[in-house]
Amino acid sequence: MPNAARLCRLVLVALLTLWLASPPLARFAEVAPADAALEAALRQHIGYLASPELAGRLPGAPGAEKAAQYIAARFQRAGLRPLGEQGYRQPFPFIANVRLGRRNELAAAIGATRLTATPDADFRPLAFTADGAAEGEAVFAGYGITAAKDAAYDDYAGLDVKGRIVVTLPYSPAGSNPHTKFGPFLSLRYKATTARNQGAAALVVIAEDDDFSRSQIARLRYDDAFGDAGFPCAVVSRAFAAKLLGTPVADVEKAIAASGQPASRPLPSARLRLRTEVVKERRTAHNIIGWLEGSDPKLREEIIVVGAHYDHLGRGGPNSLAPREGDVHPGADDNASGVAGLIELAQLFGRQAVRPKRSLLFIAFSAEEKGLIGSAYFVDHPTTRGKRIVAMVNLDMIGRLRDNRLAVQGVGTSSIWRPLLTEANQRHGFDLSLSDSGFGPSDHASFYKRNIPVLFFLTGSHPDYHRPSDTADKINYAGERRILGLVGDALRAAANLPTPPDFVAPKGSDPAERARGGFRVSLGTIPDYAAEIAGVKLSGVREGSPAAKAGLQAEDVIVGLAGRDIKSVYDYTYALQALEPEQEVEVVVLRGGQRLTFKLVTARR
Repeated sequence: MPNAARLCRLVLVALLTLWLASPPLARFAEVAPADAALEAALRQHIGYLASPELAGRLPGAPGAEKAAQYIAARFQRAGLRPLGEQGYRQPFPFIANVRLGRRNELAAAIGATRLTATPDADFRPLAFTADGAAEGEAVFAGYGITAAKDAAYDDYAGLDVKGRIVVTLPYSPAGSNPHTKFGPFLSLRYKATTARNQGAAALVVIAEDDDFSRSQIARLRYDDAFGDAGFPCAVVSRAFAAKLLGTPVADVEKAIAASGQPASRPLPSARLRLRTEVVKERRTAHNIIGWLEGSDPKLREEIIVVGAHYDHLGRGGPNSLAPREGDVHPGADDNASGVAGLIELAQLFGRQAVRPKRSLLFIAFSAEEKGLIGSAYFVDHPTTRGKRIVAMVNLDMIGRLRDNRLAVQGVGTSSIWRPLLTEANQRHGFDLSLSDSGFGPSDHASFYKRNIPVLFFLTGSHPDYHRPSDTADKINYAGERRILGLVGDALRAAANLPTPPDFVAPKGSDPAERARGGFRVSLGTIPDYAAEIAGVKLSGVREGSPAAKAGLQAEDVIVGLAGRDIKSVYDYTYALQALEPEQEVEVVVLRGGQRLTFKLVTARR
């Protein structure tokens, strides 16, 4: 079989080379309109999608709805058949935000003194809190950092917090600067995971600002990550915390900064009662789906998906890089540029006299910025009516071509991609930066996890990324026109191959392991980040990896790793960070209603 597969690939490459060697004008006369007309169309699309009227296209908001209507109308004009569940639309639910529930309280008994905190004035639950209550002795755990080997710092050393309510400072001894040795330990999720793994009953974090109403960490905003902290968590005002500590918070911070050592201690005279409740607000977003049937009676049953996400950040939020929140984030490059390209490719292929042999499915995804939710929903609920998806091409941020350099990721997901792109690019002359990996923070990753070959076209990041300055006037329209020429050539070549692109199994380190620095190990797991579940659901495991050798498989839900409870991908990330190469650890998973334990030996990254 291996020899036959190799022979098949050689034949595919030979056929592809012969096809691409044919006269380009004969092949593309129908899909290459006048340059000026195409650039004008791109300006129109991006200008509207990135306009103030659409207010940043936040999923579930009126601006995103207007974008969805615009895209559906353009798909209809291109002659695409609707292939959603409601015409061109595929609705799906998502968590848009959280708000305070009715049952939130914080009370303290400090000796004979009784204090009651007022919600929104003295304290506020963290957005990722678990609903519930805890009561116990308060214990001060500094900055809530433990086992920071590289930082030579441990707030929990010699501190018994089991069954107690942990009180910590925000950030680190070096403040909020992420570029110090304390960078990996700044986040509130880290502090919650650490406190829970130490046996704490709840976590209370002290606000960073003397004016609680101005505290950034106290803002109740959803971080787009599924899975709560596993116990009650809240932020408390510095004035209230000073009463617990018996001294101004600023004095404690200064003392730790001066000594460079933790100042953790029990607070035996202070007892806390904490109850938290947050309500997740669900909304509906829509993928917009249009189908162009292929010309070959047999190959039309195979589909190549062409995708681009149309959502953005609205007026900011946790993913914004702007210094302040409230300004519209137009998202011209991210990703009005990709949507404009999607629309124009649909127009170009839709008006051809001779269509590609395979069918093309054009999808504008929503809620990509919230964790690839739209594309993950589609691969779980495909609307292809029995037809098989054989490849996916993703357009995300293709509007800032610089120095003729175009990045294409996913080239290693099929043996056909590299020769196909190399040959096609002879006509277009880009300086291609090719990457093998099919993983990445965009919608193609949802398909790659399902063993579908992918290509991801992008022109790279820039200083306006996720900022209000990502505006339509900064788009390189001539550059995007040229990119669409290459994408169109690649699409037609793939759609006309005698056999579909083969899939190459994933290689490289775990996506979760690459999400943060400081990892020394690899397990070979492929998490499903869009799963709304307690734990970490696996989309799959890499062949030959420690996870595969141990017996882990797709659909397993990891709920324990190396003695730590895993409630969310954050828990999993921090557990991985603490592991050493060639360390034997236990992994606990849920599989088909059963709780199973596996042993594996970590691999060095």
